[in-house]
Amino acid sequence: MNLVALAIERKVISWMFALFLLLGGIFSYLSLGQLEDPEFTLKKAMVITAYPGASPRQVEEEVTYPIENAIQELPYVDYVTSISSNGKSQITVEMKSTYRKKDLKQIWDELRRKINDLSSSMPPGVYPSKVIDDFGDVYGVTLALTGDGYSYDELKDYVDFLKRELVLVEGVGKVTVAGEQQSQVIVEMSTHKLAQLGLSPNHIYSLLQAQNTVSNAGRVMVDGESIRLHPTGEFDDVAELEHLLISSPGASELIYLGDVARVYREYAEVPSHIVRYNEKQALLIGLSFTSGVNVVDVGTRIDQHLQTLEYQRPHGMEIDAIYNQPAEVESSVSSFILSLFEAVAIVIVVLLVFMGVKSGLLIGGILLLTVLGTFIFMALFDINLQRISLGALIIALGMLVDNAIVITEGILINLKRGQTKLQAAVNIVDQTKWPLLGATIIAITAFAPIGLSSDASGEFAGSLFWVLFISLLLSWVTAITLTPFFADMMFKQKPSDDTSAAKSTDDPYQGALFSAYKFVLSRAMHYGKTTIILMLLMLVAALVGFKSVKQSFFPASNTPMFYIDYWHYQGADIRTTSEGVAKLEHFLRSDELVSEVTSTIGQGAPRFMLTYAPEKQYPAFAQLIVRVRDRDAVLTMIDKVRAYEQAHITDAKLKLKRMEIGPSTDAKIEARFSGPDPVVLRQLGEQAKKILAADGGAFHIRDDWRQRSKLIRPILNEQKARRLGISKSDLDQLLLTSVSGKTVGLYRDGTQLLPIIARSPAEERLNVESLHDLQIYSPVLRVFVPVTQVVDDFVVHWEDPLIMRRDRKRTLTVMADHDLLGDETPAKLFTRIRGEIEGIHLPKGYELQWGGEFESANDARSAVFGSLPLGYLAMFVITVLLFNSVRKPLVIWATVPLAIVGVSAGLLSMNASFGFMALLGLLSLSGMLIKNGIVLLDQINLELASGKDPYQAVFDSGVSRVRPVAMAAITTILGMIPLLFDVFFKSMAVTIMFGLGFATILTLIVIPVLYCKFFGIHSHKR
Repeated sequence: MNLVALAIERKVISWMFALFLLLGGIFSYLSLGQLEDPEFTLKKAMVITAYPGASPRQVEEEVTYPIENAIQELPYVDYVTSISSNGKSQITVEMKSTYRKKDLKQIWDELRRKINDLSSSMPPGVYPSKVIDDFGDVYGVTLALTGDGYSYDELKDYVDFLKRELVLVEGVGKVTVAGEQQSQVIVEMSTHKLAQLGLSPNHIYSLLQAQNTVSNAGRVMVDGESIRLHPTGEFDDVAELEHLLISSPGASELIYLGDVARVYREYAEVPSHIVRYNEKQALLIGLSFTSGVNVVDVGTRIDQHLQTLEYQRPHGMEIDAIYNQPAEVESSVSSFILSLFEAVAIVIVVLLVFMGVKSGLLIGGILLLTVLGTFIFMALFDINLQRISLGALIIALGMLVDNAIVITEGILINLKRGQTKLQAAVNIVDQTKWPLLGATIIAITAFAPIGLSSDASGEFAGSLFWVLFISLLLSWVTAITLTPFFADMMFKQKPSDDTSAAKSTDDPYQGALFSAYKFVLSRAMHYGKTTIILMLLMLVAALVGFKSVKQSFFPASNTPMFYIDYWHYQGADIRTTSEGVAKLEHFLRSDELVSEVTSTIGQGAPRFMLTYAPEKQYPAFAQLIVRVRDRDAVLTMIDKVRAYEQAHITDAKLKLKRMEIGPSTDAKIEARFSGPDPVVLRQLGEQAKKILAADGGAFHIRDDWRQRSKLIRPILNEQKARRLGISKSDLDQLLLTSVSGKTVGLYRDGTQLLPIIARSPAEERLNVESLHDLQIYSPVLRVFVPVTQVVDDFVVHWEDPLIMRRDRKRTLTVMADHDLLGDETPAKLFTRIRGEIEGIHLPKGYELQWGGEFESANDARSAVFGSLPLGYLAMFVITVLLFNSVRKPLVIWATVPLAIVGVSAGLLSMNASFGFMALLGLLSLSGMLIKNGIVLLDQINLELASGKDPYQAVFDSGVSRVRPVAMAAITTILGMIPLLFDVFFKSMAVTIMFGLGFATILTLIVIPVLYCKFFGIHSHKR
């Protein structure tokens, strides 16, 4: 039995199918996970290695270089960057974007094995490397804990309690804490007292190290029972350390540690990370989610659990949300769902207006069932509700009704011609089902470069393709089954005695629309050459106009937040940086537009959203995360901060950044100079910075090597030192204990292992003036001697505090950004300065590479265009198979470039940028246009097969297909109106709306004209 006849006659089956789509879609929608952005895996890991006391050059050559070589042996590596600084190597490994989450676990294991195998060949004094493979984890809920009058210990105790509790919430993956201060035991030993008593510091260090060591004392057998021996002697309290006997064994005089030192517990004098929330000391708590969950539901569970723990919260401690992804997701998904309903309503209203009440309700109902059916398959394939998948549904809405419009239109025309309802439905479906399927597959294939892209952009935007794939195929199924079924129920059949009259006298193509189209089409076909020349001129004008379109990669976010990167002069102490940031915090907090300010000093915050890139550890760095009242206040506050910087900040530089939606880079403009000599690299960087500064449109100009910093070098007299039994290590130890202190052991305090730090009292602590007053212990003389007996002089040198490398080459990156308050895009600034910077003379062995937005955009486009030829070949083959001809598909494909005319006009008139999403919209346009062209060309074949005159057949085909083609375009265009108000999809919506609108008008005219020219059909003489 024919499928259409089966759908109409077996009504129970058709009703069951419709109810399955309706109810199954509703339940699937309610069960779908909700996310802000698609699940995306950052393919980065960090390898951090400490080498205390080593200079940046030593760290680079002895630690960073061999680790980089080992990492580069892995076949998965895309590129490696590193920072070699005083005593620390920070290496970042980026894996190729073709790898997905399931591959990375094994890759990180191999990375660890490489690093572990290398540990035995590291120089003495190098600590074991730490491989951080959760560097890309996103902590979607980031909370700030503050408490006036509470110490860090008290805040930490409550945070530890919260951490234990919150990790138990269903859907929570990890809980991290940022801003913790290192608690330590301080032993302040007076050098003067040690000198008076003749005690060696090393003797005390060894006692402290051995006293609190856990060791096995064995077991003893007593009457068959094995009893463990566990001697006393461990410290139960910090104060007990002062009772440690430090006099030499057998000495008549008993000397205790408390006689020469003060022992107490405090936080590290120089913290590594400081966090403040609204000018109060704070700790940050970050919560990440497990894969595939509905983050809105998880957010509700987190809130509920925090509410049940409220009784445990000490009075005065406050928990505030810095970033609450569940709330953001709920807001964005609700907004998108509203946009989806608006788009559905717009499409249905258009159908009601142009196709009548019954046809409009029929096609609108089919549209609703198709959308709900899409939710079923999204649930089956684990596609969550998020920015991309919901945007795909809105994009698809207009196309989802195309097939149903063609079927409904055909049924109505056949009914007017006197056919029965069953005949009308069977005939139109048999006539169009394969061309419609081919056209649908072509429309899907146009989006294939997105889904098939191996790049990170493909992983991020891949759900766009799969949602369109599901929904468009389902629309074809519902068009050839449910559309005839409901049409049979809703449409009336003409009386049988009117059949012959209907066939002979009724013209189904009457009305103003058809009359106007007939007039225009007849003129265009009559003056075919003129029409083609006019179209070519319009195309050339559009291509010229396209040069004036703004270029960008991804737009800024609408979230009312922005960042301020605070860079103090290189070499600044983190405490000095903190003091400068405090003044900026106070300025921001005093403005009524600002809701909250979070400061993270020394490094970036935990990654609270996918596009946020935490900065690595720098004592001279701080970042302020500023939330304002609404999105309109973002640019206002950026302007105010810029004015404040110019008026009040002299020893630091600010970089202002808006929140990004797509992939972000350190700077929009990045020029990377690579070569062996740091001096030459700095010279090249200075030339590039001068070019950027002279442009006037570049802001935040800087380089990542930053300023050179001062270094004090004691000149050790080896001969004198050797006679006194003093080594360089002894001198290092003296200087260390006289400044920040030396770690000499561990103190066990419950679950914590606290370092025991030996240092001089404050009054003896080293400063520049007291360098010559230091005393150093001589093992030969067994007394302290002035340090000047072994040090000839203290000399100030300059050094590169940061040595940056990329792919094992020293690389200095000059960075700049466009004006956030202006209308200029980074691409326009880049185009302007590119030639001058590339004109800088590079010595032999040096090279220039471009990074920033230029590199990211090129990588994304390359990945899309990499699969484009295959996709377009498949589309062309399908059209050839549909028509069993090459010339006929060429007629359709010749109209595709005409979309540029509308795209250029739309982007220029709407002041929209041509970015990555606009590029995807442009590629998808080809599928939409070819789909319309197939419908038109298929009708030409049918008219020719009926024996009509070729010219009349082409003309009548255009007339008969004007309504379905125009309706398909109008519903797609108007259905995208809600996307115009979304910054992420605006450029894509403008591209498709204007491109499709203009190209559809041209298609209905140009395809008949080109068909006549390709096949030598001449117009009738008039």
